[in-house]
Amino acid sequence: MKSNIDIKNIAIQAIQEEAKAVADLSQRIDDDFVNVVKQIVNLQGRVIVTGIGKSAIIAQKIVATMNSTGTPSIFMHAADAIHGDLGIIQQQDLIIAISKSGTTPEIKVLVPFLKQTGNTLVALVGNINSYLAEQADYVLDTTVDKEACPNNLAPTSSTTAQLAMGDALAVCLQECRDFSDQDFAKYHPGGALGKKLYLKVADLSDQNEKPKIQSNARIREIILTITQHRLGAVAVLEQDQIIGVITDGDIRRMLENHQDLSGLTAADIMGAHPKTIDKSELAVNALHMMRQNNISQLIVLQAGKYDGIIHIQDLLKEGII
Repeated sequence: MKSNIDIKNIAIQAIQEEAKAVADLSQRIDDDFVNVVKQIVNLQGRVIVTGIGKSAIIAQKIVATMNSTGTPSIFMHAADAIHGDLGIIQQQDLIIAISKSGTTPEIKVLVPFLKQTGNTLVALVGNINSYLAEQADYVLDTTVDKEACPNNLAPTSSTTAQLAMGDALAVCLQECRDFSDQDFAKYHPGGALGKKLYLKVADLSDQNEKPKIQSNARIREIILTITQHRLGAVAVLEQDQIIGVITDGDIRRMLENHQDLSGLTAADIMGAHPKTIDKSELAVNALHMMRQNNISQLIVLQAGKYDGIIHIQDLLKEGII
């Protein structure tokens, strides 16, 4: 067993090796890369990404990234392609073949069939003098000096470089298409990520009750209203205009500061100028406001009028935090 220091040094060396492989890619962004981006932007079909072994796994990730950022893509396993999956390819598709060596048997068998389809073939390859590179219309060079593997065998630096080149393609395509966060939300409706992009304050606050009292309300009414509605706060209104808010914290401070509660009203203990948010805002913006102001709830407005309360627990339930 290696010592603790040895293990740390091995990990650091592996990371540094892979970081260098990615950094070196910046010198290989050439006209072929630009032409591939332009072709994909103007593509009427889809991007078909294929590979074998570890390159197939990278291909699947590139496909997932492209699909989620507005570029319709399909993964085609190189081994399965010659056993029927070539039927996936349509006339207007573009094909990206991923391989470190560019000479694996499956790739050498597959490439002639890909050429027969007449589709544009892009080689994302770690050997620009390989069979795959020579047959491709465009070459994306992912050559690495060495693998992070101590035996220089297991795909490590090379697959990291492939992944980074795929991400570079996806980011360029996003920029060229002006793909916005709202576009992104369309493809991510589920999970916390999607909710941050589309869930509105109204989606949460409309499920809550809308506790409110008048400015002359007495202490008993205030406490009962806060307790009944379980939002930890109540809005204080005067002629239908929001003038303040009373929270659980305000109640505690009132008890600390006043011996005689009999004459107190909502106007005496409320916090004036409460933090508010329009119900049309994104729920994640409500979270940012709560964090910035170190509070647990916000008054929700519609057209400047009181419309309810959103609580930090609402955001927790939706997994936004």
